[in-house]
Amino acid sequence: MPEFIAPDVRVHASFLDAMKEFVEEDEGERSLLTHEMEQYAGSWHRPDVFAAYCARLNAEPLEETPRIAGWVPSTTLWYADRDTFLGRLNIRHRLNPFLREIGGHIGYAVRPTARRQGHATAMLLAALPVARALAVDPVLVTCDTTNTASRKVIEAAGGRLEDERGGKLRFWIRTDG
Repeated sequence: MPEFIAPDVRVHASFLDAMKEFVEEDEGERSLLTHEMEQYAGSWHRPDVFAAYCARLNAEPLEETPRIAGWVPSTTLWYADRDTFLGRLNIRHRLNPFLREIGGHIGYAVRPTARRQGHATAMLLAALPVARALAVDPVLVTCDTTNTASRKVIEAAGGRLEDERGGKLRFWIRTDG
């Protein structure tokens, strides 16, 4: 049964396969991973680099963790079925001006070969109590105006459309049930 896990080296091989799948598709579908792909794609295969990458992701929730200027603390959760990486979800602990307009509190990505199986909806629903525990309520979740699948996921999780800005639909979801 798929579940959230903290970034962990045990899914290394499957993670690499998933990244290959993301690389083979359009840029827009992998936007959540673009920065990391640019930084790590050439070295993720090395166990030491991958372990350091997992450690960095697991340190991101801490205020004192060094991060790119303008980035906010965030919690990264990987969705896995045993040792098979299916996707990832990122909860940003607060909004900066960019996130308020375009990015939102939660971003998620499901590997291409695992799509259309309900994983994105399950991930977003499972993330709501996590966001609540982080004192994030309500959450802003966005998707491209042309991404019907993501819109359906957000609406299935209780998303209420506020508006459209910059080619993104902006939905608010209560995390308190």
